Amino acid sequence: MRFDVMIRKLPGNEDLPLPTRMSDGASGFDLYAAIPEEFFLEPGEWKLIPAGFALEMPEGLEAQVRPRSGLALKYGVTVLNAPGTVDADYRGEVSVLLHNLGKQPFPVRRGDRIAQLVFQEVAPVRLRETEHLKDTPRGAGGFGHTGK
Repeated sequence: MRFDVMIRKLPGNEDLPLPTRMSDGASGFDLYAAIPEEFFLEPGEWKLIPAGFALEMPEGLEAQVRPRSGLALKYGVTVLNAPGTVDADYRGEVSVLLHNLGKQPFPVRRGDRIAQLVFQEVAPVRLRETEHLKDTPRGAGGFGHTGK
């Protein structure tokens, strides 16, 4: 099934490309920094970086803002709240909460590819309160419960 997602460049960002799939098999659309001028993201620092567009998605779809693997590997730069969620009813500017976990200042320039956007279907879940849950062999075993 194919979904139609409407996208609108925000004023002042006409020079930037729309989010782009970099290959035919890519899951994500690369997002570009819509900043007025270059700055350096210092080690340990995070900053909200606008992407220069807004979306209109059909109900039942979400967009996830995820790190770019190359930035993470080469520079230690990631998305702080990965994956960031863009809900179907949000109409504001899509932004990226970029975080420098590396050891060097990271330059961010207008038009740099800073993250990727992956679209996912949202399961139609209804929460129903109950007094009892079915037992399983795992039970309440959580973090590290297998000993590894």
